[in-house]
Amino acid sequence: MKKIIFSITLILFLACSGIKSYPVRGTIIEIRKESNEFLIHHDEIPDFMMAMTMPFKLTDSLDITRYKVGDSLKFRLELKEEKTYAANFQLLGKGTLPESDDMWDDEYTPIEIGEIFSNVTFLNLDSNEVSLSDSDGKFRLISYIFTRCPMPNMCPAVVTKNHYLAQIYKNNPNIEFILISFDYTFDTPTVLRNYYSGILESNPNLIVLSSTGHLNDIFSLAGQSFVSFWGVVENDIGHTLRSVLIDPERRLMKVFEGTDWHPETAERDIRNILKAYSL
Repeated sequence: MKKIIFSITLILFLACSGIKSYPVRGTIIEIRKESNEFLIHHDEIPDFMMAMTMPFKLTDSLDITRYKVGDSLKFRLELKEEKTYAANFQLLGKGTLPESDDMWDDEYTPIEIGEIFSNVTFLNLDSNEVSLSDSDGKFRLISYIFTRCPMPNMCPAVVTKNHYLAQIYKNNPNIEFILISFDYTFDTPTVLRNYYSGILESNPNLIVLSSTGHLNDIFSLAGQSFVSFWGVVENDIGHTLRSVLIDPERRLMKVFEGTDWHPETAERDIRNILKAYSL
């Protein structure tokens, strides 16, 4: 059985990634000037990553005004110590996709601060159904992950941040840290248990859930969290990342955008919120 202590794993991964560089081909789905990112649907990266849609950090020197949504391109994915970014872009073809993400519109509308999340149901690691409402009465930080994600600054980093927070609040019964897998085709409860058991045994407030057999629930919760998720098709996973803090009545309280949020800042925000509730 593979047990992973993520704080150690991430350090080792990053250390090894100092010399890693991979060729990538893909299509620009969205241009994010504020965060200096391209959202790219890329082909399989041999020996590293399945095909998926995900955001790529860009170098500051890249002139993003040269590119448009729908452009096909090739580039290098560079993994260097604590930073992962895309570089050496070559344009292969001009795009024809619309300059918006309307193509991804669906019935799952993001909610605003103060609005209540719908109740959803997933599988715990014992393969029993659990609902979000089962933990009503507690604050919850909800994040999204999947085990086949090889990017050290994405899912592994999200797990590490939640592990850090869970350790700080392990003796506080008023908050839980919930990790939900996108990958309903591969991340069964058994897979998740084998993968994360090392960090779960000592952190009862760190919860990992499987979306296997609960497609509508993962699409609903991700959509309400304003997380872009386009499903799993032949091992092709399209998604973005975001963590949300909800209150004991499932109201959205705080959003932690992308993967760049700092656990120390989140801990301060959580501490202040709990203090305001006298918890």
